Amino acid sequence: MATSEADDGTDPVDSAELVERLREADVPEAFYDIPGVHDVPIQLDAYYFLCREADGWTVGLRQRSQDSVIRRFATETEACAYLYDTLIQLSSPPSGPAQPLEELLADTEEIQRQAWEDFDRRRGAADDG
Repeated sequence: MATSEADDGTDPVDSAELVERLREADVPEAFYDIPGVHDVPIQLDAYYFLCREADGWTVGLRQRSQDSVIRRFATETEACAYLYDTLIQLSSPPSGPAQPLEELLADTEEIQRQAWEDFDRRRGAADDG
């Protein structure tokens, strides 16, 4: 059975608790669909789903209107734990120092300025040669 890193060290036991924990972890709601519990608010090209079947539970991925089964589980608890772990890993921020947006934008402008200077310099050299 998959283990999650939930705050209290236990796996979500059902779909409703899974949705609650995903919201607490700030996982974007458009990343998952759980019929009858949580519907995807915006249809992205790809999102995960959890659904009940006659013989258990299925976790899958819907991409461009095509469903792909990732794994099948005997119990709802196992399926919820797997989907929780998958979505937490997917939505985790990248490791390393974060750079504020303003700095990134400033760097972008500087990079563009330097690129234009290089372009003008090379164009001038080509015109002279």
